[in-house]
Amino acid sequence: MGNSALKSHLETSQKTGVFQLTGKGLLEIPEELLRLSSLRTVDLSENKIEVLPVSIKNFLLLKTLILNQNRLSSIPPEIGSLKKLETLSLNQNRIQQLPPSLNQLRALRTLRLSGNRISEFPSGLGALRHLDLLDLSRNQIQTVPPDVSELQAIEINLNQNQISVLATEVSRCPRLKVLRLEENCLELSAVPEAVLLDSQVSLFSVEGNLFEVKNLRDLQGYEKYMERFTATKKKFT
Repeated sequence: MGNSALKSHLETSQKTGVFQLTGKGLLEIPEELLRLSSLRTVDLSENKIEVLPVSIKNFLLLKTLILNQNRLSSIPPEIGSLKKLETLSLNQNRIQQLPPSLNQLRALRTLRLSGNRISEFPSGLGALRHLDLLDLSRNQIQTVPPDVSELQAIEINLNQNQISVLATEVSRCPRLKVLRLEENCLELSAVPEAVLLDSQVSLFSVEGNLFEVKNLRDLQGYEKYMERFTATKKKFT
């Protein structure tokens, strides 16, 4: 990409607070961009960026950071400096784990990590009190551990992983309404009845596991779950 074109983008973003440069084959985040500390939105999707630089911490006013379809293998600890960040979208990268500092993003509402190489369910995200959506679909997660109960998310998407163990504590997530577990490795016996009986989950999506969805009817609490499901459906029709 030519310098003049980049300069034009930078000049515009100084006025608007939005920098969007997608599908341009960028190998790194332009240094000039990292000097614009007043940005509120940065979208660098569909490039070839391999490293998120330490100077990302300069974006103190940033609310939205989108880096889908790049080549990132890690997230620097400095991401925790972005105290105003509300949306972090890193779909289709090569990320294997998250830095502990991610739990400092107290304004975060949406965290998208679909299509990465995460093999363990991330811990410490319970500190994100405003998190609405956690998307971990299309990774390599095998177990959902007990500390999932700390999550404040309204929706957790775990479709297309390798999950065979689902902790009963998922039923204790205080705000969880939508739990997606399609195309995993769950047996019917691995489905906690507490999700049906005692949780607030009104959409429990488990197609494509090692049992037929109709067999959920055999579990205690199914009728109670269907009451929540039907009530929610009525609300939106």
